[in-house]
Amino acid sequence: MIQPVVQITNLNLKYRNKPVLEDLCWTINRGENWLLCGASGTGKTSLAKAIAGLTHSYGNIALGFNPQSSLPAMVYYVANWHQFKDLEGQSNFYYQQRYNKQSVETTATVQAELENFGKKHALQFDEIEGILEALGFSGQKNATLIQLSSGEHKKLQLVKALWLKPQLLILDLPYNGLDTLSRQNLNALLEQIAKSGTQLILISNENELPACIDHFALIESGKLIEISAGEYNRNEMEAVNKPVPAFLSDAVVPFSSEQIIKMTDVNVSYGDKQVLKNISWEVKAGEKWVLHGHNGSGKSTLLSLICGDHPQAYANDFHLFGNKRGSGESIWEIKQRIGLISPELHWYFDPSATVWQSIVSGFYDSSGLFSDPGYTKKAQADELIRYFGLEEYKDTLVNELPLGKQRLALLGRTIVKNPELLILDEPCQGLDQQQTQHFNSLVDELCKNGTTLIYVGHFESQIPNCIEKRILLENGEVKSVKTITQKTYTN
Repeated sequence: MIQPVVQITNLNLKYRNKPVLEDLCWTINRGENWLLCGASGTGKTSLAKAIAGLTHSYGNIALGFNPQSSLPAMVYYVANWHQFKDLEGQSNFYYQQRYNKQSVETTATVQAELENFGKKHALQFDEIEGILEALGFSGQKNATLIQLSSGEHKKLQLVKALWLKPQLLILDLPYNGLDTLSRQNLNALLEQIAKSGTQLILISNENELPACIDHFALIESGKLIEISAGEYNRNEMEAVNKPVPAFLSDAVVPFSSEQIIKMTDVNVSYGDKQVLKNISWEVKAGEKWVLHGHNGSGKSTLLSLICGDHPQAYANDFHLFGNKRGSGESIWEIKQRIGLISPELHWYFDPSATVWQSIVSGFYDSSGLFSDPGYTKKAQADELIRYFGLEEYKDTLVNELPLGKQRLALLGRTIVKNPELLILDEPCQGLDQQQTQHFNSLVDELCKNGTTLIYVGHFESQIPNCIEKRILLENGEVKSVKTITQKTYTN
């Protein structure tokens, strides 16, 4: 009788004394490839980490690797969230640090990271080039880790996993941050390693899956429930419609200028590498834009100029809220008018802040809360906490929450001051379908009041309905600007 690859019996796991997994049982037989889905916070990541031996749990997890296989007899887990370190082993970075030349010099390059990984696992370096090319990552070998965008960091972790080809590979939200072509190529690569003997567990709620996925399960009320492919494809959660908090719905955004952004022939370079080339773009008050482009196309750099985080804004012809950058305004005066969320901001956010402190910090554009906000701001933060269903987590540290709830707290921080300009860079990463629909409905409501919006998202299903214009970047240049008549675009 062939031993199952994974045999889980009566697995129990608690988080802050609250049961997450209760007497969970799961058998994964040799040759099976699984998709694990379910609502945010149900314990998918906790289960994956327990299988990989990365978290403590009670019960029995038996692993049965194939002794005849030439593949590494191991479980390799790729987290949705990767925390890299500098050359001194430190990981306490701050948000603007990626644009600091000194910080760039103290973090490893992609090439060095891959070389260390290859030596550690005795891998053949001639096998990695095809993976790098398929994921559009060949040109990033000389980039340092701190310079990479969220999508590029995800690609780096996927490159390692695909190169390693372990007997059991667990990928947590593997498609987050990846553009359309990269998602398609990733699926093709996953099918290749599955044919070579690697078994897969994908944690995802997306419909773009490799053809080798042949088993489906969800976690509900602490138990694992096997479902059919048809049930998974119909696994749509009903959106929950709540009235928008009054302090947001009643507000009328005062335009400081009819022209929110104007940039003419903007260029940004890091040494010999030009990241943005002759970018010209105008955003008028009240417009709703989607910013598209493949991973590494320059989107994050462009947004950093707008938010006042990139020092090269002063060296370009760039106007914000009607004023030329460098004409006397402070970075805090700029940020006061902008609500921002991005994967990078989430990475570097203050780990000691509670959910409530994180939301209130949005009034001050700080990472953490350092002053008493007063009665009105406290009441508005409480209202947003109720709106996002975070009441029981109000005093919990943000970094102790499941990823989806972390993102909800930071979304609350983004909108709490009802900003004139909303910049939402992949805001729905980590959210389940219901949370995504809920948030995008809120965005649609906020934009009825005249809010100007710039939205970055790689999934068409995660784009709010209010979007009316699209700018597409390719290799640091504007490839197209157009008005959207219907949402049938991809990137």
